[in-house]
Amino acid sequence: MFPRMRRFRQQLPAEECDKILSLGTSGVLALHGDGGYPYAVPISYVYEDGKIYFHSAPSGHKIEAIKRDPKASFCVIGQDQVVPSEYTTYFKSVIAFGAIRILEDQGEKMAAIEKLALKYAPNDSAENRTDAIMREWKNLCVLEMTVSHITGKEAVELTRRRGKDNIE
Repeated sequence: MFPRMRRFRQQLPAEECDKILSLGTSGVLALHGDGGYPYAVPISYVYEDGKIYFHSAPSGHKIEAIKRDPKASFCVIGQDQVVPSEYTTYFKSVIAFGAIRILEDQGEKMAAIEKLALKYAPNDSAENRTDAIMREWKNLCVLEMTVSHITGKEAVELTRRRGKDNIE
């Protein structure tokens, strides 16, 4: 279903894709938007065990798009080093593909939002974290993307540094 990467020698190993997804703090979620247009939105997330969690308002363009078509892709840039002298960028990026569902079960929703809170405020107390979550609970929507395919790519210059020969 997913085509082979044209420059497959630049493809990142699965472990590195997982690392980029785990360490990243934001990415771009792409959905099937209104009128057949793609809808891509920058968003915070947490990645764990093949799932990506997001928080959202309970209504809006993103939620309507997900209800209409749950298929999505999510892109994270792990490295973006502009090299002016070479007219290039030394990059590493990952794209995850999957389906999103809105978490309706209160226990699942709480577990997911706690993962997000721990990622972005790891040193906060459990009490403060719970208070912050409960202040927003009524107007909080939590989304879960089950990843079915991940691909990652790096700049050819980085691939060469790894010692992979015959790069086209």
